[in-house]
Amino acid sequence: MQTSDKIKAIDSLAAVCSDLRAAGKTVTLAHGTFDLLHLGHVRHLREAKGGSDVLVVTLTADRFVNKGPGRPVFTGAQRVEMLAALDFVDYVALNDAPTAEPVIHAIRPNIYAKGADYIDAEQDVTGKIVDEQRAVEQYGGRVQFTDDITFSSSELINRHLGVFEPEVRAYLDRVRQSPGLDALVALVNQVSQMRVLMIGEVILDEYQYVLPSGQPSKENIIATRYQDTEMFAGGVIAAANSAAGFCGQVDVITCIGAEDRREDVIDACLRDNVSLKPFYLAGSPTTRKLRYVDTSYFGKLFEVQFIDDRPLPEAQRQDLNEMIRTIAPNYDMILVNDFGHGLITGDTVEAICDLDNFVAINAQTNSANRGYNLITKYPRANYICIDAPEARLAVGDRFSDLQTIASRSLPASIDCQKIILTHGRHGCTTFEAGLGSTMIPALTQRVVDTMGAGDAFFAVTALLAKAGGRMEDLGFIGNLVGALKVGTVGHRESIDKVSVIKAMTGALK
Repeated sequence: MQTSDKIKAIDSLAAVCSDLRAAGKTVTLAHGTFDLLHLGHVRHLREAKGGSDVLVVTLTADRFVNKGPGRPVFTGAQRVEMLAALDFVDYVALNDAPTAEPVIHAIRPNIYAKGADYIDAEQDVTGKIVDEQRAVEQYGGRVQFTDDITFSSSELINRHLGVFEPEVRAYLDRVRQSPGLDALVALVNQVSQMRVLMIGEVILDEYQYVLPSGQPSKENIIATRYQDTEMFAGGVIAAANSAAGFCGQVDVITCIGAEDRREDVIDACLRDNVSLKPFYLAGSPTTRKLRYVDTSYFGKLFEVQFIDDRPLPEAQRQDLNEMIRTIAPNYDMILVNDFGHGLITGDTVEAICDLDNFVAINAQTNSANRGYNLITKYPRANYICIDAPEARLAVGDRFSDLQTIASRSLPASIDCQKIILTHGRHGCTTFEAGLGSTMIPALTQRVVDTMGAGDAFFAVTALLAKAGGRMEDLGFIGNLVGALKVGTVGHRESIDKVSVIKAMTGALK
């Protein structure tokens, strides 16, 4: 069979396998990323074929590859072609889903081949091998574990393919030595039972996808042609979902407009372990930010805001402050995601800062509040995480280096022992009182969409700060979270523990 004839769509392959089984043939399925085809893969697949008539190999599509920044190195089309070139592989297909279960249900293999490293299900960070085994057995099949030499694709890629810039490679070498992968994984696992109270505004982020069609002859504007639309629950909801991917429970105190609530959108986006405690602002819409996005290169053209950012009425502010004081003792920590849209004003700041809880704060500057929502409105925090421009605005310093701002200027303005300043493609600066400041390089230069990256960084690192993690380790994990998030459009997908551990493993092998 020609190499090109082996490559099928999943639907077509399902029909082929159905005919093969009907003819009494034994079908074996192997599934994986196969980013760098190596001897371990070859021996695994050859052994898998040895027990069957037909070997089918399916590969994870690029957008679902959770191996860390810069991965996959080879595109789905390239990986499919590499596998199809092996003479003992009969069919190959690309799986456009995050797990192998849809493929198993389509192919219904007699045998599902996995490597020996999956024998102990407790060592599978994804927890998917058990679900895959159940799916295989549902159709009378069985899982077969091959037992031959194993290699790590991630280790080979990191050593030989130069995925990272020299500066980043040198930095990752230091992280491998100290604290090392096991210690970082242990830190991430340490927050799994935390109960978190988060305070902040809901923002609906809407994308109108358009294709520019030129300038009208009679007006000085750009005309566009509508393509599609997509709406996400952002703001505190996106941050809460990120935190909930690591901890036990997140409860959110927030504000929703009584008019044009869009609660169906909000509810549909919530993780199962996130619950809302909303206040409703009479006569106002839920804050919505509409961006027009050029589909040809995913560039945002302009933004329209549907917003009423006046402070809550006094009676509601009193109820909000009383709720915070009353329920805060039930939580391990408080996360404040302050977008400056009216929920958190002076007396609420006082209520938050008077708490005995560990308090982590992110106060954002945006086009609706520039200069009016600075981190310095909070007198104290246990951990703050803001971006470099927000830090410079807060201390009125345009030119000093970030390490000076993090270690001197900000601590002089707010009582806080742990600070991280994010700086996009330049990475981040961490500071802890008594230990000084450190620059952590960014781990990716591939950016699809920056929306929500800072919120995810803050939400995850705040949990780790409460757990007592070293600031350098928080900076590394936060940059990894940011690298994963900027590879996603809007808030289509939330960061979680499994994706971060897999990315850490991929980067540090």
